[in-house]
Amino acid sequence: MLMAAPIFSSNFVTMRSRLILAIAISIVIIPAIPNLPPAADPLSGTSLLIVAQQILIGVSMGLMLQLLINAFIIAGQIIAMQMGLGFASMIDPQNGTTVPVISQFYLIFVTLVFLSLNGHLILIQVLAESFVTLPISPIGLPHTSFRDFVGQASWMYAAGVIIALPAIGSLISVNLAFGILSRAAPQISPFSIGFPMTIILGFAIMIITLPNVSDHFVEMTDHMLQMVRLLVQPYG
Repeated sequence: MLMAAPIFSSNFVTMRSRLILAIAISIVIIPAIPNLPPAADPLSGTSLLIVAQQILIGVSMGLMLQLLINAFIIAGQIIAMQMGLGFASMIDPQNGTTVPVISQFYLIFVTLVFLSLNGHLILIQVLAESFVTLPISPIGLPHTSFRDFVGQASWMYAAGVIIALPAIGSLISVNLAFGILSRAAPQISPFSIGFPMTIILGFAIMIITLPNVSDHFVEMTDHMLQMVRLLVQPYG
């Protein structure tokens, strides 16, 4: 889970730090497990199946929250393209990929909000509960959980569009106004006036809608954490 979950899987969190954190969480969780795992030969097929199932559960839990963070990265990419800042990119230190500056701003913002909401602690709590709702055994996630996971992947793109929708509508109206102006007064260059104004208005719209973005993130975080809980239920 620590290899796939946001913040924990960031490139600035070293492998040694993740290993120490995983050992510490295991030491705390193991005494609280009500049902001990079935006895099996460590090199048998049953043991390998149990290990594979546990890895799959942890990766699925982490990726569910990655979908939440990526929704805001997609929203930032849409807004950046509308503002004309799609070419202004920088390296994302969390994922090691190149993303627009607007996406990086939203990523930092939602990461701080996620930490302020103790989302990382809730994720660890859900991990501990998963050993109760889905005990360690060769039988892992039900098939309905994979269906829900695929459904959340499509939800990620829809959520990104919803977050960027106010900026999309406003900037389209601005571009339409400058198009009408360029037809009415051809001597006015739309590139010399429209491009800077679009960027300025884009930043103004981001500032105005930022409180709503935080509200959206709180609701979406609650929704995604509930989905993570449902993921590790015995019947999905």
